[in-house]
Amino acid sequence: MPTILFQGRIITIDTPENADKAIRALYKEPLIGIDTETRPTFRKGTHHNVSLLQLSTADTCFLFRLNRIGLPKSVISLLEDKNITKVGLSLHDDYHALVKRQKFTAGSFLDLQKYVTDFGIEEMSLQKIFAIIFGRRISKSQQLTNWDADVLTDRQKLYAATDAWACLTIYNHLETLKKQK
Repeated sequence: MPTILFQGRIITIDTPENADKAIRALYKEPLIGIDTETRPTFRKGTHHNVSLLQLSTADTCFLFRLNRIGLPKSVISLLEDKNITKVGLSLHDDYHALVKRQKFTAGSFLDLQKYVTDFGIEEMSLQKIFAIIFGRRISKSQQLTNWDADVLTDRQKLYAATDAWACLTIYNHLETLKKQK
């Protein structure tokens, strides 16, 4: 299958001030794709905090470097907002990783793993769900890279943005199909 990558703008957020600006832009959206990345652990008993929070619209993905800025109040406010739906995959895991950094109460979240079952999709990985729906492949080659690195590579940024964008794209496509019924 041909590989698909996010084609929009990718903005890396590494200061609380830039986080506030990004959140103001995201408040204009009714739906946002969401994902997180954590530095992989290769030793038993070793755990790392979530490093990166990706929040994506259809054309812009913001990469919040949580390992540098923590969870600013503006980001928490968006995560707690009940009027903006955050669409992701395996959100239970992402939520618990984020809460370890800073306690908050989840607002409106929609987990694709539950949502796609109404469409007869039994696969649970983002890569497989995307392939079933669009016949395109999402590369996972950057998944086990160091998300705490001083500088994220362009490939890491593109991988991270693609995952959050793909969640939003899947949901929007399935909602369109549902309305066409």
